[in-house]
Amino acid sequence: MAETQKSEKKAFGVVSAVMLGIGSMVGAGIFIVIGQAGAIAGNIVWLSFVIGGIAAVLSGYSLAKLALRYPSRGGIVEYLVQGFGEGVFSGSASVLFYFSQLVALAAVAKSFGTYAATFTHATADAWVVNGYALGIIAFFTLINLVGATFVAKSENVIVAIKVTILVVFAVAALFTVKPEYLSVSQMPPIKNMLFAVGLTFFAYQGFSVITNTVEDMQNPAKNMMRSMMWAITLVALLYVLTSIAVLGNLPLSEVIKTKDYALAEAAKPIFGIWGFKIMAATALLATASAINATLYAATEIGYTMAKEGNLPEVYSYNVFQSFEGLIISALLIVPMILFFNLSEVTTVAALSVLIVQGLTHVGHLLRIKETGANLWAILGAVFAMFGISALTLYYTSRHDPMIGYYMLGAFAVAFAVEITLRLLTKRVVTRQIVDLFNVKREI
Repeated sequence: MAETQKSEKKAFGVVSAVMLGIGSMVGAGIFIVIGQAGAIAGNIVWLSFVIGGIAAVLSGYSLAKLALRYPSRGGIVEYLVQGFGEGVFSGSASVLFYFSQLVALAAVAKSFGTYAATFTHATADAWVVNGYALGIIAFFTLINLVGATFVAKSENVIVAIKVTILVVFAVAALFTVKPEYLSVSQMPPIKNMLFAVGLTFFAYQGFSVITNTVEDMQNPAKNMMRSMMWAITLVALLYVLTSIAVLGNLPLSEVIKTKDYALAEAAKPIFGIWGFKIMAATALLATASAINATLYAATEIGYTMAKEGNLPEVYSYNVFQSFEGLIISALLIVPMILFFNLSEVTTVAALSVLIVQGLTHVGHLLRIKETGANLWAILGAVFAMFGISALTLYYTSRHDPMIGYYMLGAFAVAFAVEITLRLLTKRVVTRQIVDLFNVKREI
């Protein structure tokens, strides 16, 4: 009996799932977004993080309910098919979500490259930044080939280290805050704070990776929702404290100037040059763990999409303890790293995630009797996702008109990929989880 229980032990408990979620969120968030969002929202960027956190809680609740009803490695990909049926729309949305995960990975890798380049004073050298970014993607591709258990164990160690350092920084920085930097006289228009919410929500977007662990999770009925809420709540507290610490120790002009590595710059007034170096090193750990967690999710998504018919079957072929889709995904990230700048990559990834999650929650409304979710919470998630998307598009259309065209291009490419694969492979998208509700109703 003991041997049977041991063999059935899953890779993710509550702690491991929370660590995986924190690892994905913090790496993709604080070190990329805080400077860029602070440049928009100024000293009230912390409010943007609060609103982004509320939106993340609503979205996380919806996704956790869907994960329990449709336990699948593909997460959102499976929920889209369940919500909208086995058609071109759900297939195209799934392809867009898969691409958005790759774009998010490129954004995090670029951030890793930027922080790594600070050690050689080569932040202006694109080849150096891109070289570091490509190297870290290659490294964690190898790590993920080892399998889910190793991903979970390595993530626990990395997250424990970086969260400890961030908490120490945030607490220490609160004692050196300059009140004039946070004064009402320095406060920008409230609308700026709202415009920054799209970026701050992107700082949370890694929480969806928790749903991808459902088949590797111990007692998901009990642990899925707990893991989701704990991960988002802890990260929200960390983000709010850190954003106050950064904007309270750096003038806004300096935040704007160093927006790609503002958090490390904010450590200088407190701990000197060593503070900058330690925080930059922590950023390397944080972004590395985000890549580790998100590559795991992208692999599970690619595997599920291949099983459902959205992607070629080659994505589901085994390689060591993972799938060939992991290698394909890593290769697709390469041109994104080489040809996009960090701000554009971050904004496109944020918008893609918001829109796809919004569609997922709309699909959830069509299946809410099966999941047993609270109607108002799901409606709140829908409103939050599309509302934040609209605000972000409005702001970017005034400051970077090309973002709108990139988004249209992303939708067009996702639709074209879906149609092309259908024509070439003759495969039809299918649900992986049986619709027991409708089966019972027909009987």
